[in-house]
Amino acid sequence: MVESINAEVSLPSAIFLMGPTASGKTAAAVTLSQKFPLEIISVDSALVYREMDIGTAKPDAATLAVAPHHLIDLIAPTEVYSAAQFRADVLPLMADITARGRVPLLVGGTMLYFKALREGLSDLPQADAGLRAELERDAAERGWAALHDDLALLDPVTAARLQPTDSQRIQRALEVVRLTGKPMSEAWAQGREAALPFRVLSLALMPSDRQVLHDRIAQRFDVMLGMGLLEELTGLRERYDLNPELPSMRCVGYRQAWSYQVGEYGYDEMRDRGIFATRQLAKRQLTWLRSMADAVVLDCLNARLESLLGNRVDDFLS
Repeated sequence: MVESINAEVSLPSAIFLMGPTASGKTAAAVTLSQKFPLEIISVDSALVYREMDIGTAKPDAATLAVAPHHLIDLIAPTEVYSAAQFRADVLPLMADITARGRVPLLVGGTMLYFKALREGLSDLPQADAGLRAELERDAAERGWAALHDDLALLDPVTAARLQPTDSQRIQRALEVVRLTGKPMSEAWAQGREAALPFRVLSLALMPSDRQVLHDRIAQRFDVMLGMGLLEELTGLRERYDLNPELPSMRCVGYRQAWSYQVGEYGYDEMRDRGIFATRQLAKRQLTWLRSMADAVVLDCLNARLESLLGNRVDDFLS
């Protein structure tokens, strides 16, 4: 036991700052980066896309000037980014930050990326274009909810954590089962790479009042619309060969804006759907956070949050 503790202490330090959308992660990270020798790394599957600024709540130029963020604006909206690519990008970046005598501060709400980084990745098969096309045809005929039911029979563990509307992940989970004969949940548990070689402080921002978070989400979506989310999407569609099934266009907000622009429903319904989808995203994020036994939970609505975070980080780095 003593040897294990000493080995952990000898590892370089890293801080995870996690939380649901609209919990104030960016503001908290910027404040911490001004007080401690930290460098911010984004852990957000939407912020990797260039020119998708409004709908992803990407930090503005003024914020980035005082607190630069790594791993944002990496790819075009036509490209695909994965948990495996994130891990491949972030590990050398964390090593570089550490070599410069600073501490990586990983901030975001893409919990799968945090999990992949902390626990490693299994040796999952590459995507199979033919099988994906077959699954998409099946979904077009029967609906993604029916494919979710299929997944529940083949891989109940994975199906339980996915919404019936989460087409991208349902498709991938079914693909893995078909290609390997094993549930994705079993594949994840086998053949992992080495665990993260860092001593980690995990901080989870969670609201003491869910309704306040819901109100923040609604206000933020209205701000995005006011800032020009629809105009941003129009510009993206003019500059890139986009379609609604691309991961970038499945991002919350853009998906609903796209449906509005092609006439699937009106403006008010688009707003309501966007807010509801964001609330569902926050619910999934909170479920992930509650499963993280080692996370230090802090109320993101606490007026003293800044000082509480500072105290935790100071103790960790001392």
